[in-house]
Amino acid sequence: MRRKDREMDREFGLQVIDRAAYGVLSIVDSDGSAYGVPLSLAREGDVLYFHAAQSGKKTDLLRDGAQAHVVFVGPTRIPDVMTQEKVADAAKTPAKFGELTSKLFTTEYESAMVLGTIRQLVSDGEKTHGLWVIAQKFTPQWMPYFPQAVESGLAITAVYAIDITQVTAKRKKFDATGKEMKWQRQA
Repeated sequence: MRRKDREMDREFGLQVIDRAAYGVLSIVDSDGSAYGVPLSLAREGDVLYFHAAQSGKKTDLLRDGAQAHVVFVGPTRIPDVMTQEKVADAAKTPAKFGELTSKLFTTEYESAMVLGTIRQLVSDGEKTHGLWVIAQKFTPQWMPYFPQAVESGLAITAVYAIDITQVTAKRKKFDATGKEMKWQRQA
């Protein structure tokens, strides 16, 4: 990672994953080209779970042992660290204004990237557990009906796991005074 001052620790990355509404899975197509698809992923420990139809381009590429790269992006926003008056005053002096541009023309963000290995879950027990983790994250209010949902859809649903081998994370955020918050790796 080029910007080490924005690199966050593994725990922060796991939090980004857990808060994210989706992640984008990238894998290598059979012809060597990249293939990316957004997925609703849920994490338990060092495993990501997702489900899919039992046929189609995506499922054709999801073979056991395939290497996966998944990107998660948290909230992104324009920082509100300058008043119009301060910017207008600085704009009168090019050198002074140049110092502000990195705070004006930027975004605050957080992201996490996962490297891992794909495996298809085959037993009904494994598939049900993976679906439970997904449902618990995205539809916890409907969990009393989870057993009926599994009974009606398990046979037609493919469920996959990505065993996480690496998590990297990054953020850019400003404090209340407009100073960029830098990560200080703990020794």
